[in-house]
Amino acid sequence: MAGTGGPVATFSVWDYVVFAGTILLAAGVGLFQAIRGRKESSSAEFLLGGRQMTAVPVAMSLTASFMSGITVIGTPAEAYRFGAAFWLFGFSYAIMSTITAEIFVPLFYRLGITSAYEYLELRFSRPIRIIGTSMYIVQTALYTGLVIYAPALALNQITGLDLWGVLVATGAVCILYCTLGGLKAVIWTDVMQMVIMLAGFVAVIARGAVLQGGLTKIWEDAGKGGRLEAFDFDPDPLKRHTFWTIVVGGSIMWVSIYSINQSQVQRYISCKTLGHAKMSLYVNMVGLCVTVSLAVFSGLTMYSIYKNCDPLTNGDIGTPDQLLPYLVMDILAEFPGIPGLFVAAAYSGTLSTVSSSINALVAVTVEDFILPVCKKQSVSLTQRQTSWMNMGLSVFFGALCIGMAGVASLMGSVLQAALSIFGMISGPLLGLYLLGMLFRTTNSVGGLSGMIIGLVLTLWVGIGGQLYPATAEKTNPLPLSTIGCNSTDTNYTTIAPWTSPVPTQPEPPLADSWYSLSYVYLSLLGTLTTMASGLLVSIISGGCKQEKMNPNLFVRKSDLICFSWCSKSEESEVKEKDAKDFDMGADDLRFEMSKVEKATRL
Repeated sequence: MAGTGGPVATFSVWDYVVFAGTILLAAGVGLFQAIRGRKESSSAEFLLGGRQMTAVPVAMSLTASFMSGITVIGTPAEAYRFGAAFWLFGFSYAIMSTITAEIFVPLFYRLGITSAYEYLELRFSRPIRIIGTSMYIVQTALYTGLVIYAPALALNQITGLDLWGVLVATGAVCILYCTLGGLKAVIWTDVMQMVIMLAGFVAVIARGAVLQGGLTKIWEDAGKGGRLEAFDFDPDPLKRHTFWTIVVGGSIMWVSIYSINQSQVQRYISCKTLGHAKMSLYVNMVGLCVTVSLAVFSGLTMYSIYKNCDPLTNGDIGTPDQLLPYLVMDILAEFPGIPGLFVAAAYSGTLSTVSSSINALVAVTVEDFILPVCKKQSVSLTQRQTSWMNMGLSVFFGALCIGMAGVASLMGSVLQAALSIFGMISGPLLGLYLLGMLFRTTNSVGGLSGMIIGLVLTLWVGIGGQLYPATAEKTNPLPLSTIGCNSTDTNYTTIAPWTSPVPTQPEPPLADSWYSLSYVYLSLLGTLTTMASGLLVSIISGGCKQEKMNPNLFVRKSDLICFSWCSKSEESEVKEKDAKDFDMGADDLRFEMSKVEKATRL
């Protein structure tokens, strides 16, 4: 019986059929896009979908790209263990969408870029662009390995699916439709996978409501268990989740993910107009809020069912990330095919993220490394050679991401580890972009120095936090009970044991202070440190000595929607049209132009 502990059912034949059917359908979408676009095989078509995408599918792809299998499995476990504070990220999503749509999208769209890191060369220097691209590749490979490994491990131990068999199958499917279909295949597959992810959450909540006697009962149980006390206004930056860490730190973290991450930038610049690009961010905001709400409520449903018998404390599962798969097999196994739908939902999130990462890694490799080298050596690539190069790189990066899954297995809680990776690397990068976009006095020496200082600082804190996890006093785990379990052991109520491990060696003095900084603040720390030190070094080194700088490299007041609605000038309309008509493929002639010629064209 649900909620009383013990072993649960395993996959049925129908579950395997539903799961396999979903994976094959995803591959079919990629094949369809490849066949439909076989006459349009340019690099621009492969990497940017021919710049003809519209707002809604791009928005759903933006949502699916980072609402991965980690979200499907990790967020409900977060709500079960720590309560509904994660819901506050809805405020962060709103702030992030506004900043990205009004500041970053117009600038990138106006410059006609394919790689987000091309901006760093236009504003600073070629070496800074190479460093920024390299940081992105390392970050994405690590994150994607985590995305592949964590759901596979959790589902393997619950369903019995072979771990490495599933890992390789996941990578193979992504490689297939990324290689053949390009960005269009990735976006339209993401749309389908987003629907499946939401359907998985709805199935869990609906069945839980039936078992518990309605949604009201679930809400009441969550309230009695302290799971609804989300608004903690304690300003202590060491506490894992408070209103301030999530809204302030979380906003900067998500801005760093959506505004400068190639996986996301590549999507909204594929829109056919600037209006569609902006709208995709706002529709994406709604999608993120709906997804996180369903994920958190799934966690509250899980708590209502297991409030008297925690499966982890009772020994039924080994890690918190197996909580939701365990629940699914516990309450939905009597409905053949439904557990398969949930597994498909988790893997749909994985597929969407992995495919997005592969496509973005190909784009930055081509734009930032290969084409500039070809230009320097006066080598001209044919369209056929470029297409084969894109497909070959897709296979290479797919294999690399599968290999990185082994490294990801060494990290702790999947949700926190995933977001920590972005905080440590994307924070300093965001600070570098803001230095270039907002301050004309910043020079290359200051930008590079600031980014290095910010990166060293965030890596120091982030890695220290992984080695010396914060105590229960800072993470604030909520009580769990095994009093209702069908077990011969003594029943008791306990604080979750995984949150305060017994130290095996003396901890350094910084363990309870510096290393305990909330992981959500890592990005804010990197951004502010980079900007402050970058400005200081720029001033000391003489500032920007260029007499004339391309005005398109800086944020404009007219970019903001509030100003553009009040005074829509003819000049801005012409520039928007120029941006739409700009050839932004990786095989364009922009690398043949000097910066002066590019400024003239823009």
